[in-house]
Amino acid sequence: MVAQSVPIDAALEACGRTQFGIADILRRAQGHAFGAFGLDPDECPYQVTASGPFWRLREYTKHDTGQSLLIVAAPIKRPYIWDLTSTTSAIRYCLGQDLRVRLLEWLPASRTTGNNGLTEYTKAIAECVAKISGESAGVKPFLIGHSLGGTLAAIFGALAPDSIRGLVLLGAPLCFRPTTSRFRDALISLVPSGLGDAEPCPGSLLSHFSALASPDTFIWSRLTDAAFSVTDSHAMEIHARVERWALDEVPLPGKLVHQLIEWLYRENLFCQGALKIGGTLVGPESVSVPTLAVVNTADDVALLDSVKPFIDAMPASDARIIEYPGEIGVCLQHLGILIGREAHAQVWPDIASWIDARR
Repeated sequence: MVAQSVPIDAALEACGRTQFGIADILRRAQGHAFGAFGLDPDECPYQVTASGPFWRLREYTKHDTGQSLLIVAAPIKRPYIWDLTSTTSAIRYCLGQDLRVRLLEWLPASRTTGNNGLTEYTKAIAECVAKISGESAGVKPFLIGHSLGGTLAAIFGALAPDSIRGLVLLGAPLCFRPTTSRFRDALISLVPSGLGDAEPCPGSLLSHFSALASPDTFIWSRLTDAAFSVTDSHAMEIHARVERWALDEVPLPGKLVHQLIEWLYRENLFCQGALKIGGTLVGPESVSVPTLAVVNTADDVALLDSVKPFIDAMPASDARIIEYPGEIGVCLQHLGILIGREAHAQVWPDIASWIDARR
C-alpha cells in the first residue's frame, strides 16, 4: 500500500484542493436531488443556545428537568445522522428516556475559521460543558460521541474529567497501533505526511481517502447491504437516507485533519499518553470518569483492538465495553449503532440503563 502514496500525492499537487472542493459542491447537489424524492433529513425541533466561530450548541428540549446529555458530533459530514427519521433517531430515543439532550455541531470550515485543531475543538466542548453545568445548578453532563465525535469527547474527558459525569463512546477509535487495523495502516500509507494544514480540507478528499483505505467498508459492504435489504422496505429507506447523508460533504479545518492523521492515526499519541492539548499531556491514564464504549464487531473503522487497549489502560474501575455484532439495513456498518433496528432494540436500552444508574 505504501507505493500508492506517490501517485496520490502527485494527484493532489496537480489538481489541488479546488478539485475536491468542486466535488463537495457536486456531491451536495446530488444529495439535494435525493431530497427531492423525500429523502431529506427529518430532524426534531431544536434551539441554538450558544455558538462560536466554528460551532453551535443545539438544545432539543425546553424543560429544566432530566439528566443532561451532550452529544459531541463528529466533524465529518452533517450531524443529522443522529436524528435521521422520526423512527430512526438516537436523539429521540434519548429524549424518550427523559434526558435533556444537547448536541455540539461543528460548522463547515472556511478560510477565516479553518485554523482550528484539537485544542480549539476541546475548548469548544469545554464552553458547552460549562454552559450546561451553569444552567443545571452545577449538575455535570454525560458526554456521548460517535466515531471521531467520540474520540473528541474522550480527549476532553482526559483533559477535564472532573467537569463531566461520564463518557459514552460509540464506534470511537482511541488506539491507533500499527498492524492492529487494516484501515489505519492503509490510511497512513495513502495520506502524505506533508498534507498541508493552512487551507480547509474538502470533505470529498476524506471520503476519497477512506474509500481507498477500505473499499470493503465504504464500497462493497454498501452494495451488499443494499442487496440484502431489497425485500425490506424499512431497510431500503434507511439505506437510501444514509446514501443521501453521505453526499452531504462539508470542509474540515486543515489543521484538525493534519493533527488527526499525524498525532492520532500515525503517531498514536493519545493512547500513549503523549497527546498535548493546550500544554497538558493527556492519555488513557487521565480518564477517570465512568466510561461505556460500544464496539461494532463488523466495523473495520473502529475495531475492538482500537478501543480495548485504551479502556484497559484507564484508571477508572467503572469502564465497560459492549460488543454489538452489526446488522443488515444500515448501509455502513460504522453507522449501525446510531440507526440499526437491532441496535435500538438491544444496545440503546443498555446505554440508557448505564446512564440512569450513574445520574
